[in-house]
Amino acid sequence: MSKTLTAAAPNTQTDFLPLEGTDYVEFYVGNAKQAAHFYKTAFGFQSLAYAGPETGVKDRASYAIRQNKLTFVLTTPLRAGNPIADHIYKHGDGVKVLALRVPDATKAWQETTSRGGKTYMEPTRLTDEFGEVVLSGIHTYGETVHVFVERKNYTGAFMPGFKEWKTVYNPTETGLQYVDHCVGNVGWNQMNKWVSFYEEVLGFRNILSFDDKDISTEYSALMSKVMSNGNGFVKFPINEPAEGRKKSQVEEYLEFYDGEGCQHVALATNNIVETVSALRDRGVEFLKVPTTYYDDLLDRVGHIDEDLEPLKELGILVDRDDEGYLLQIFTRPVEDRPTLFFEIIQRKGAKSFGKGNFKALFEAIEREQELRGNL
Repeated sequence: MSKTLTAAAPNTQTDFLPLEGTDYVEFYVGNAKQAAHFYKTAFGFQSLAYAGPETGVKDRASYAIRQNKLTFVLTTPLRAGNPIADHIYKHGDGVKVLALRVPDATKAWQETTSRGGKTYMEPTRLTDEFGEVVLSGIHTYGETVHVFVERKNYTGAFMPGFKEWKTVYNPTETGLQYVDHCVGNVGWNQMNKWVSFYEEVLGFRNILSFDDKDISTEYSALMSKVMSNGNGFVKFPINEPAEGRKKSQVEEYLEFYDGEGCQHVALATNNIVETVSALRDRGVEFLKVPTTYYDDLLDRVGHIDEDLEPLKELGILVDRDDEGYLLQIFTRPVEDRPTLFFEIIQRKGAKSFGKGNFKALFEAIEREQELRGNL
């Protein structure tokens, strides 16, 4: 019998790693200037800050862009033969840093490394005329890292080393609000190892589990566990492949990313119809499910506030749990490698992750895999 909902153990100890949310997501990309233009044009981000040779940073250029509480940093190396260039050569464009805001970055590093976390960055104090930011960091799955960001004493645009980046071209936003969750793909039989890592090193809890009976199609399967910090501000589902007749999307990701990494970032909106309409009009491409998905939708999920027709036209999926419902849709991969993509999600009370949509969604992904010859 498939077990999907895991009762959370009562959190009797003090939260040793209080998190205030996702501070930023940093992508290593082949051309940060063009990537920034893409995310501004297609997703509605605004120019925020820049670091590069002109600001005293000699080995890279980084563009910080923002929309509401959502900050992306796009970083490109200026020469070959360094870790950033090596990362892009191996993985293609992808997520390097999942940065978490903390009240005390030094204490966050001490607490996590004392529990077995591997140091990525020792506590580092950056200062300029706007104050100070303290950074520290640890490694997680693959070459992905968590950077802890303490910025309570900083009033600048982003952080020291960056200067404010003002541009004439700032397209209107699309209603994206903040990071809802970030999903990691790990190798065969590695999920429970990383679940233990998040439990022991960062004090997270496993709040939901899905096995290969929950997440399977005629051809492929995967397993997933959702990790959440104490206040629920930060959630990291972790996927691993499961045995199936053909290659799963996780296997395809691991092959083309050449290792474990962040599969997708889920971006929250308060009006998914408006947001997805705006994104589609700007050229963002989404996975499509068969229109038959909507024939019995209301029988499956009950009453929803939204009209069915716009959801059907845009391909937005709906699922309900005990606390409400959610609406979600997934982009096609945003790189030529079938790796990184984005989820757009609107929660109407639901705390879950769309279990009722897994089959329809994964069959849509498999249709794309088949076109690529990777199923």
